[in-house]
Amino acid sequence: MQIVNEPEVRFEIPDWDLLNDMGMMSADMHFHTRHSDSRTDVKEALKLAGERKVGLAITDHNLIGGVKEAFHSKCSTFVIPGIEISAWDGPHILVYFYEANDLYSYWESNIKRRIQSNPCLAIRMNTLEILDSLERENCVISAAHPMGYFMFNKGMQKCINRSYLTEDTARRIDAYEVICSGMNYKSNLEALQYSRKYHIGCTGGTDGHMLCEVGNVVTTSKADGIDEFLDNIKKGKNEVIGTEKNTKMKIAAGASMSPYYFQHIPSSLEIHYKQNMVRVKHYIDSFKKEN
Repeated sequence: MQIVNEPEVRFEIPDWDLLNDMGMMSADMHFHTRHSDSRTDVKEALKLAGERKVGLAITDHNLIGGVKEAFHSKCSTFVIPGIEISAWDGPHILVYFYEANDLYSYWESNIKRRIQSNPCLAIRMNTLEILDSLERENCVISAAHPMGYFMFNKGMQKCINRSYLTEDTARRIDAYEVICSGMNYKSNLEALQYSRKYHIGCTGGTDGHMLCEVGNVVTTSKADGIDEFLDNIKKGKNEVIGTEKNTKMKIAAGASMSPYYFQHIPSSLEIHYKQNMVRVKHYIDSFKKEN
């Protein structure tokens, strides 16, 4: 979806009080809870978000328990019902729904039965299948960390650059996550440049797995409620403000996730093996075409 405006993106620490005083609605658009691979308690995350005067998009990997817990609580912090879907071919796709019940219904119909033995890793749907399944949903779609983490194909743009996907794939979504605090500055800047190239919107979030990360990256705009806030992303009428985690914080975040993945080592190895076999076949097919 092409935007008319280009969102302002600022690589700096967000001033939560100033944004609130300006009448801006701000939210960390990428945060994980104990319902996936984080140990962060939902109520504690919402409490801290409220103290920092920001909202929170709970985007657990392939799961919606964190969103349900948030909506069952009576916290005044505004919550955006979201999910981070891990596609079989690599990309992670952030989906934000206007209504929590729409997320629950979508998950029951499309995601639940395709979750594998490690629920936080790739589901049995590829990127195009996921986008097809979202065609009629009232939602905002953003590619998480588009340049991918390390050597993994966990970013849409990385898969485009490696010819797994075409540029038309990026043009089917609403936004790229242009500040993800888990990435480095260079990768975030590249994500921003690609979003400009495709004329799509921008989102930002911490990809937080620790409580202290809440709100360190925010998506912000003049909005009277969640509907207008999400609409502004589609229209490019928002800003993204935040910075990357330093090395110490990245190590701490990795350590906080390790207990979850240690208990899923056998299933994780199996899933990664199957995914890599698909990639090996892609390389072989590409080599044959070139020769």
